[in-house]
Amino acid sequence: MIHFTTSNTKDDLSGILSLQKANLPEVLSKDEIISQGFVTVMHNYDELNNLNEIENHIVAKDGNNVIAYLLAMTKQSKYKIHILIPMFEIFDSIFFEGKLISLYNYIVVGQVCIAKQYRAQGIIDNCYAFYKDHFKSKYDFAITEIASTNLRSVNAHKRVGFKEIHSYVSNNTEWSIVLWDWKTNS
Repeated sequence: MIHFTTSNTKDDLSGILSLQKANLPEVLSKDEIISQGFVTVMHNYDELNNLNEIENHIVAKDGNNVIAYLLAMTKQSKYKIHILIPMFEIFDSIFFEGKLISLYNYIVVGQVCIAKQYRAQGIIDNCYAFYKDHFKSKYDFAITEIASTNLRSVNAHKRVGFKEIHSYVSNNTEWSIVLWDWKTNS
């Protein structure tokens, strides 16, 4: 039975790390990257745990096994992982509804991943429903960036309710910044 919860144990964090490792571009074929998507950052245990101490990540579990996750990052997370600082700086320099993003209280979806054998079963939608229910009383919206070449992720985020508010190019990669406004989306 699949259930959705917050990451509360070392095993939960280890499960997240295992899924990350299995879904990095360097371990996937070109066909898998195109059809199944990928993750771009590999965290270490301490980084993941430091983020989890600020806000718990969301996990889907089949029994005790982590089969999907959505990472949670806040403004406090900005300096916890060096490679992500530019993402936060871009967020803080763009506008949403006439106001700088930095003036809102937002949560960042740090990364999303579903185990291969559990894809196309609605798990991402259920993970995001849990994410929203868990965080909507504390944050105005969820925001993230997606490599534009990661079409599976782009389409999944659109389906959930994210809308592109900005795009930019960095290191020959086009990034789409998407936002899920919890005040207007039911």
